[in-house]
Amino acid sequence: MAGRYGDAVSPTAARPRRRDPAAGWTPPSRARVLRVRERLREVYGIPLMRPHGDPIAELILTVLSQSTNDRNRDVAYLRLRERFATWEAVRDAPVTEVEEAIRPGGISKVKSARIQAILGAISASSPEGDRPGAPAGSAASRADRELSLSWLRDAPLEHARDYLVSLPGVGRKTAACVLLFAYGLHDVPVDTHVSRVGMRLRLLRPGAPFEELHDQMLALTPPAQGLELHVNLLRHGRRTCHARSPACGECALARMCPSRDNFA
Repeated sequence: MAGRYGDAVSPTAARPRRRDPAAGWTPPSRARVLRVRERLREVYGIPLMRPHGDPIAELILTVLSQSTNDRNRDVAYLRLRERFATWEAVRDAPVTEVEEAIRPGGISKVKSARIQAILGAISASSPEGDRPGAPAGSAASRADRELSLSWLRDAPLEHARDYLVSLPGVGRKTAACVLLFAYGLHDVPVDTHVSRVGMRLRLLRPGAPFEELHDQMLALTPPAQGLELHVNLLRHGRRTCHARSPACGECALARMCPSRDNFA
């Protein structure tokens, strides 16, 4: 097939190209972020969650939340705490017992092994003193150390984040959950809902990897507003801005959403 100037043009090349949603993307202005925040606040209110101060509990909750809903996660967590009195007991139990306790949360074989690996890694890196009578630095003394991550609260933020992502199976989202929900530190978890809504609103660069998305969320989130922005974007993703069929006709943010015409 000939083109306008006699060049050969394939039928595929002659078709109009789909617009790249990331083309021309620039980070949002502070004013735009505040407009989005205010509109979300009008719809969902201001979430009130005090930091609970238990980073290990938040770690385990986040592991249990994978590939399940909030109800099943909570049932699995409560069964785990009812069966084992301490995190040290969870660490040292036969993995089959942990697996049985968290079975309502789904993929319990994988999650039980991950939970014990995380708790073991925390023990191995613990700065606490060795057990009296055990050789310094021995495996026995490391295993018997009390599990604690209380030092995260006062550590430099980047150091705390780097430590958490060094734990087995822990990524940026889980680390952000621990820092934000346990201690109220300045980090913002980016899950599938937050990333989807953020990309459609062009708050986040469409197609960016999750590591970059977390950096972008931190950059655009005003101090002390990480919890509100995370929770309300997540609520909007669950209730309105669905993955396959977003309810754009009912969306309170439709007028400020650059993606609304894509779903008309």
